[in-house]
Amino acid sequence: MQRIILLMALMSAACFCAAADHDAEKPVVTILATGGTIAGSAESETQAGYTSAQLGVDTLIGAVPQLKTIARVSGEQIANIGSQDMSDKIWLQLAKRINELQESDETDAIVVTHGTDTLEETAYFLHLTVRGNKTVVLTAAMRPSTALSADGPLNVFNAVAVAADPRSQGRGVLVVVNDDIHGARAITKTSTTDVQTFVSVEVGLIGVSLYGDNRYFRKPFRNFGESSEFSVKGLQELPRVDVIYMHADMSADLIDAAVAAGAKGIVIAGVGNGNMTNQALQAVSRAIEKGVVVVRASRVTGGSVGRNVEVNDDEYGTVAAGDLNPAKARIVLKLALLETSDADDIQQAFDKY
Repeated sequence: MQRIILLMALMSAACFCAAADHDAEKPVVTILATGGTIAGSAESETQAGYTSAQLGVDTLIGAVPQLKTIARVSGEQIANIGSQDMSDKIWLQLAKRINELQESDETDAIVVTHGTDTLEETAYFLHLTVRGNKTVVLTAAMRPSTALSADGPLNVFNAVAVAADPRSQGRGVLVVVNDDIHGARAITKTSTTDVQTFVSVEVGLIGVSLYGDNRYFRKPFRNFGESSEFSVKGLQELPRVDVIYMHADMSADLIDAAVAAGAKGIVIAGVGNGNMTNQALQAVSRAIEKGVVVVRASRVTGGSVGRNVEVNDDEYGTVAAGDLNPAKARIVLKLALLETSDADDIQQAFDKY
């Protein structure tokens, strides 16, 4: 009997060691939480109204026990806000922490949980300012954690699976939501309520993730990461850049007001091919004379704003945003202004990134 008990104990210890060795082989993924709907809650499972950023990162991880089958996961709380309150300060904090993790042995990959409202902006900012080979993935949810059929847990699972996948490397910052893998430059939010709100306009998906089974289609074609010239190391703030939305019979007042308020750059969310009223164009000229850089983007969902097509950019000194939407054009302009206010140099940045 004693021999049987001893044998069983040895077998149990061997199994435990084998399991421990197997866990040690799994990649380490660090989740940096910032709040958002994915961490939100409501009073019932079926009401539309809810409060963002109610849960901490440990709760988010605990809600997906299946994570342990694909990675060793730990979490850090960077912020706990609705992403409508995302700020330059938190962007710089995130970039700093991610760059630290890129250089350390703490982790193999990074996942950022985020609200959907400004997710595309944060993703693109990190796409241009994070260095290193470790994959960075953002994820989010359209339904709060308390909702009937909440989408957050599976999004977290797929995001960790994509982050831990070696094939994700070299594709820049990724966004994983609703089984899709998006590139940070292409993704945009298209619906206020649909779960399938995110679309990669024009260029399409990077890939798909089906319960952690990943398939990849393409890599980004513009500069990012190690090939990016933008650095935010040691920065405490970024230049102010305002976005001004064009419409029929637009006056010059808002452009003049942005200049008076201290904007170093202005992005015009123009009509059509980045167009604006004559009054607005005259205000743009005044802004440029005062050293403010003005970029022409479009409020239209798809297509590209071409240089010197309907507005003579060479004559006015404006910059054409290409296929970047106004929110992302603002990010390139903010980063470019760290080095120069020359419109020709900034146009080159838009053509490159």
